[in-house]
Amino acid sequence: MTIKFSATIIIYASYINFNLKGLIIIVKISVLDYAVIDEGKDAVTAVKEAIELAQHAEALNFSRFFVAEHHDVKSFASSSPELLMMKLLDETNDIQIGSAGVMLPHYSPLKVAENFRMLEAFHCGRVNLGFGNTFGTAKVQRAMDTKKADFDYEHHIDTLQQHLTNASNITVHPETSSAPSMWMLSTSERSAKLAAKLGVGYIFGLFPYASTDKIPTGRRAIKQFKEMFQPSKTNETPVTIAAVFVVISDTDEKAETLANALDVWLLGKNNFNEFEYFPSVETAKAYDYTDDELKRMKANRTRMVVGSKETVKAKLLDIQNELSADELLIIPLMPGFNNRKHALTLIHEAFNL
Repeated sequence: MTIKFSATIIIYASYINFNLKGLIIIVKISVLDYAVIDEGKDAVTAVKEAIELAQHAEALNFSRFFVAEHHDVKSFASSSPELLMMKLLDETNDIQIGSAGVMLPHYSPLKVAENFRMLEAFHCGRVNLGFGNTFGTAKVQRAMDTKKADFDYEHHIDTLQQHLTNASNITVHPETSSAPSMWMLSTSERSAKLAAKLGVGYIFGLFPYASTDKIPTGRRAIKQFKEMFQPSKTNETPVTIAAVFVVISDTDEKAETLANALDVWLLGKNNFNEFEYFPSVETAKAYDYTDDELKRMKANRTRMVVGSKETVKAKLLDIQNELSADELLIIPLMPGFNNRKHALTLIHEAFNL
């Protein structure tokens, strides 16, 4: 039985472990987009499609729409999430818009705060500042003038939070009465403890790496985060999100075909620049795989959920239940904009958003 309530899914005991029988679990579903450049298209088209996808997500009652930050990856056009977010906020009405995320090693806390305070000034209460600490390749670090040896993640986050909440020793414009919510992107228990200490939201990523122990790790990380959380001016409650690649289509067979494109892309050759564009199904089918690559592709399936809407729904509910996450973040990294758009429609139908 499902009760419709905006972007919220009410799941009864049939989807929950026996020891939770009779309780109601509320799960929100959000989207993470990379502004994917498909074969035959260009980056300008990709960012325009990101806008259309966000509008589609809002129409289907998804909770949040995040955009990534990637540099020197030929198939992704999302290099400046802050600027893309401004356009997404302008072109939507109510959906939460966020970064997933701004890579803090590249920037001063002040400039990040100014960018997000500007977003908050125009769209109060809708701005989500997701951040991480990925340094990128050596070439990107040189181009961004990133000082890896000097980077102190905790200090960076703390300073950024002070700037966002009018608690720093300088005036940060524009001054706003509210602050964007903050979200740490993480794959570890260590980061979970840091997020709890600083009072920011916690997004546990199942998608960044292939691993057989990510569910136990995520379960421990989320449990520790909730137990240790200290409320802050940006985040009053300990909200957790589980993020995973999702490849969904009308049937399990069609989804498997689409997943082959993600399989080959996740091999990550040449720092994910083996392909000029995100590979199509045809490109994946024609690829000459080695035995080692086939093994890696199989391992990478731990990073994704693949199948029809019935299959994907069951798997996503299992992930939410196993991790005790408050929300789910789906990443429809699939070839073809129409396939990504249809993926949101299928999730909407599966969960009756």
